Amino acid sequence: MLHHDELAPRGTNPDRWILFCHGILGRGANWRGFARAVLKDLPGWGALLVDLRAHGSSRAVPPPDSVAAAAEDLLPLVAERRVSAVLGHSFGGKVALELTRRAPPEHLFVVDSLPGTRPERATLEGAERVVKMLATAPAAYDSRAAFHAYVEGVGFSTALAQWLGQNLDAIDDRYELGLDVPRIDALLDDYFARDLWSVLDPPPDATIAHLIIAARSSVYGPADRDRALDLAARHERVRVHVLEEADHWVHIDDPEGLAAIVTEALS
Repeated sequence: MLHHDELAPRGTNPDRWILFCHGILGRGANWRGFARAVLKDLPGWGALLVDLRAHGSSRAVPPPDSVAAAAEDLLPLVAERRVSAVLGHSFGGKVALELTRRAPPEHLFVVDSLPGTRPERATLEGAERVVKMLATAPAAYDSRAAFHAYVEGVGFSTALAQWLGQNLDAIDDRYELGLDVPRIDALLDDYFARDLWSVLDPPPDATIAHLIIAARSSVYGPADRDRALDLAARHERVRVHVLEEADHWVHIDDPEGLAAIVTEALS
């Protein structure tokens, strides 16, 4: 089973769970603060923060790597827990869509993740550029600060350097980046090539699907947004939410707006 952390308000025994699927190069812990905030308004709920294959503490899960394989990995956890809602951000959004095809939850939240294809791999908010940088980066560093300095020195932000630094492993007197870049690249290839609009047209009978679009992000083009709105017009179980002030990192740019969507749906 994939590595995952369970969150629940102290002294509670949840009987329903929301599963969080992080984006590429991330890990479940990226969503810890948001999950804690949401659970305050959702009595009886707990959160499952999973590390997807090739990420975090789930790096031992073997290839081949694809969106479908990442969704398949989640099935034992879904079977063990009463997972009533799934939230996926970016790469994790397509994993959540594929999981919904196999094990439909009551609520699906697809956060700034395009269900369709991008053969030119031209979106995902710079992930392609980050992966290329990591492919040529040194294998080891004397300190976390040295890694941060390298990432910043090749043109990336301090915030991104610190975020990527969460993947460093301390080995003896040095730090190594705990990411298998070719595997990450394979997952991105499949993410951009896979078309999952059909999962929403219509969604499974048991599922209400929420497409959450960050207005300041480049993930959805005008035609993509029109297609999402058309789905919502034709299927009452598809809801489109546009967060006007959010860029791609929705849970950081507009956590209150995203939390309001989730808590209103699950209350």
